[in-house]
Amino acid sequence: MNILGYLQKIGRALMVPVAVLPAAAILMGIGYWIDPNGWGGGSPVAAFLIKAGAAIIDSMPVLFAVGVAYGMSKDKDGSAALAGLVGFLVVTTLLSPGAVAQIKGIPADQVPAAFAKISNQFVGILCGVIAAELYNRFSSVELHKALAFFSGRRLVPIVTSVVMIVVSFILMAVWPVIYGGLVNFGESIVSMGSTGAGIYAFFNRLLIPVGLHHALNSVFWFDVAGINDIPNFLGGQSSIDAGKAVVGVTGMYQAGFFPIMMFGLPGAALAIYHSAKKEHKEKVASIMIAAAFAAFFTGVTEPLEFSFMFVAPVLYVIHALLTGLSVFIASSMHWIAGFGFSAGLVDMVLSSRNPLATQWYMLLVQGLVFFGLYYAIFRAVIVKFNLKTPGREDDEAVPVQAQTTDRTELARQYLEVLGGQDNLVTIDACITRLRLTLKDRSIVDERKLKALGAAGVVKLGEQNLQVILGPLAEIIAGEMKALR
Repeated sequence: MNILGYLQKIGRALMVPVAVLPAAAILMGIGYWIDPNGWGGGSPVAAFLIKAGAAIIDSMPVLFAVGVAYGMSKDKDGSAALAGLVGFLVVTTLLSPGAVAQIKGIPADQVPAAFAKISNQFVGILCGVIAAELYNRFSSVELHKALAFFSGRRLVPIVTSVVMIVVSFILMAVWPVIYGGLVNFGESIVSMGSTGAGIYAFFNRLLIPVGLHHALNSVFWFDVAGINDIPNFLGGQSSIDAGKAVVGVTGMYQAGFFPIMMFGLPGAALAIYHSAKKEHKEKVASIMIAAAFAAFFTGVTEPLEFSFMFVAPVLYVIHALLTGLSVFIASSMHWIAGFGFSAGLVDMVLSSRNPLATQWYMLLVQGLVFFGLYYAIFRAVIVKFNLKTPGREDDEAVPVQAQTTDRTELARQYLEVLGGQDNLVTIDACITRLRLTLKDRSIVDERKLKALGAAGVVKLGEQNLQVILGPLAEIIAGEMKALR
């Protein structure tokens, strides 16, 4: 597997722990709604919900270790997740400031500050990846009869604990350097204020096609380089009291996405519909309405983005620039809202009572402006350059919605188009994508994939393929596995 394909594998595994964030956002959001003034201090029910959500947010590093190990394991077995936990505990214990001082024989005040931040998502991901690879290698090993009890899956946590001792000593030397580089990168963006936030948002969109935006997000949204924007925002008053959050600042790497997801992309969808050929408008409308609805309410935008990402890349660059502009404006004006899943209406409503949400309603006004900008710019560019967006193709190959509601039958059709069971090496999925490794990618018929309802196809390396299906992705992946 090439490097890009391996990064894709890590990217889909990251969606396992990230998927718990909506639970934290909902619990804390409802808690803030119940007690908007005391934030848990005036209501036992609100305090219960807020603390329950905080338990998830505060444990994200270990959730990354467990989730990534599970997600990257060959058969999604719980032993891999246990190995991820074991690995994380070994590393974070051996590299805690007290342990480092004892091992190196130096005073505690001379221990590099990097070790105080050893429990973070980056280390969690590293431990998860190593644990998964060890599981994939050793889970089928058979030991001598005298040690038979420790064969197979039981062997993996033991091997992981030993390997992690070696990893810990390596990290003892390189972690301060890695941490320093991450902090310098984060600080260089933070020091640019709103401009830096806009630059981050621009690259966030540009990395969507290869699914590597999660790596960039981890620097700004979590506690890899000390920014930790999402957990600090969700922490609300407790984050403010602890000095972790600043009203009008915390949330700046999230807020500007709301006008794009809720309004801008639906405006683009309307422009694509109005630009379609008359005979294709009905079919295009069904696709655009569904995609715009998902973007507005949930913030899931990939089905819409992939409808023009490759057929009209100039539009996608414009989209990335407008996203950067939106995040810049929201940050500059201190219009702040946050999310636990994505920047849709549900997250906006839940975050509106958070004490860190300032003038969040102005994001709705900004959104209306961006709806107009997206519509006008997309419509003009599509017509001016005769871009082949959905409904304007010369060969009239317009993607259509799947003709069956039977998920098993739909999965069988996808298997057939992908070259059959024998052509698939691995089948996996994240929130919106089938992530596949194929023996022979050349036999895949992209036109037929789109005819089944795929919003787009991404090729990575020689064997890796992503099929954009929207929320159906995990369901179809499960059905495809069951059919093998």
